[in-house]
Amino acid sequence: MPDRTTCELAHLYFNPKTHKDGIPVRPIESTIHAAITKISKFLDKILRPVFDDKCKDTTIIDGASLITELSKYNKKEETLDILMTFLHAHGYRKVKGISIDTIKKLASIILKDNVFAYGKKIYKQTAGGAMGSSLTLTLANIFMSKWQKNIVEEQTKTGEFYGRYIDDIFMTWNRSEEELIKLLDDLNTWHPNIKLDYKIGNSLPFLDVQLTNKNGILSTSVYHKPSAEPYVTPFISDHPRHVFSNIIKTSIEHAIRYSSTFEAFNYERRYIKLMLIYNDYPSTFIENELHKYFSEYISKSPFLSLIDDEQKYFLLRKQILGQPTPRQTQVAMSAALADIDNDPLDDDERQQPDTYKIKSEKKSQTVTKHSLLILRMKNVSKHANEIYIEYTIMHLKIHQQCTQNKLSATATVVQHKMN
Repeated sequence: MPDRTTCELAHLYFNPKTHKDGIPVRPIESTIHAAITKISKFLDKILRPVFDDKCKDTTIIDGASLITELSKYNKKEETLDILMTFLHAHGYRKVKGISIDTIKKLASIILKDNVFAYGKKIYKQTAGGAMGSSLTLTLANIFMSKWQKNIVEEQTKTGEFYGRYIDDIFMTWNRSEEELIKLLDDLNTWHPNIKLDYKIGNSLPFLDVQLTNKNGILSTSVYHKPSAEPYVTPFISDHPRHVFSNIIKTSIEHAIRYSSTFEAFNYERRYIKLMLIYNDYPSTFIENELHKYFSEYISKSPFLSLIDDEQKYFLLRKQILGQPTPRQTQVAMSAALADIDNDPLDDDERQQPDTYKIKSEKKSQTVTKHSLLILRMKNVSKHANEIYIEYTIMHLKIHQQCTQNKLSATATVVQHKMN
């Protein structure tokens, strides 16, 4: 139960997206001391492992996981109902000892009783989930796993790649552009609150990866947003020495994972050195840390620990790609907990087969001669590019639209002044 002495009403604030034209904002609710926060965290803790396990074949964890999967490639009531369908389809009668009926009731509290304060007024959210609530992202992912089922099946039949990171989709296409446009127009009719923006091309950024399809050969490199500043923790800051060493190690390992060519790696290595020097890292410290890192994989000799040819680089990259990233390890550990202390259904109790898992065959890294495709969704989750939020207070019918002066957050609200 919430502690009445520390419980507080959630409040709304906005984070500007400086890399977007016009600098739109993302509305976020601070729910740290809200009454429903513990319920939200509890449900997320027991449901997220189920999603991480059952939908891992179509979920992009990070840029490194996208590169790994592509290497195998060749050529509100509704939300609650979908949550129940998802659990039942995967054979769950209970999750961590909690019946799915109880889970539905608890999730209903999170979605339907979200109240917060903003500008000396109280609002109740009537559509979607709060960005700032632990459960929102898991529910959005489960919702999208239902939405994408048909397109995943179609991509699998044709041997094409499909992967989703929250509300961004990356997929390949090997048919005509007319057929593609027809498919995208059709996708925009599947749900009234899900609309797709898309980019088609032979070279596109996705997350922090630049993917290029040149004559059917896929290459990858690190993508830097144009608005990104070359900033890391300054060397003159009061941090332990190992922090600076880890920054260099993480940066160079990131470059190795993402750079599919020796040329791309050398470009990124120069970028990293300039960034570090810009942040007051001594050149001798940078070189010593690079020698130390490379010597772990190539040679124990201090004179042979530089990457100076393609053969050394590809041997090193093969070793690095064989190791999971911290985020991949975290998701794998979460997925491993999916079936612990759960009560599965018998096979004959399931009403529908498991259609969420996609079987992938290992193939070469030669892709089709046609386009790469990125889809970005609106109004899907807490990370949507254009978020429309509807709020109301009890039975009041007064609506007012937020203006540009309220930081460009497009919202429909019903206002109620605080006493």
